[in-house]
Amino acid sequence: MDDEKYYIVKKKALPEVLLKVVEAKRLLDSERVMTIQEATDAVDISRSSFYKYKDDIFPFHENNRGKTITFMLQMDDIPGLLSMVLNHIAKSSANILTIHQTIPIGGIASLTLSIEILPQTLELSQMLESIEALDGIHNLKILGRE
Repeated sequence: MDDEKYYIVKKKALPEVLLKVVEAKRLLDSERVMTIQEATDAVDISRSSFYKYKDDIFPFHENNRGKTITFMLQMDDIPGLLSMVLNHIAKSSANILTIHQTIPIGGIASLTLSIEILPQTLELSQMLESIEALDGIHNLKILGRE
């Protein structure tokens, strides 16, 4: 579980490959390149490096309030667990924009949430860590930030 914690690290402390992954993602988002191969060629990294780190690094914006975060989690099909997840979001003062839960297969459901980070929202990493710590949550993955 320790490898799932969130940290804020100064740019100068990051390995160059991670910075290049962020740049490749920016190129893809801005549609200046159309394929992952073009993005990785443009920043001079391998596609395997891109795929290895693409879900683990995001630029930190000083003004991250009013932004949308979309994340997915896998959870046990336990009555009340979804309510507990939503309660953690509400206690953090974030605004839920969308919820999509799959039909549980093998006792596990996938839940995708989009939330808006408001000026009064508590620290995002604390909210995500509190959700991950709930019994019945298997994993949580940030899919995107806007």
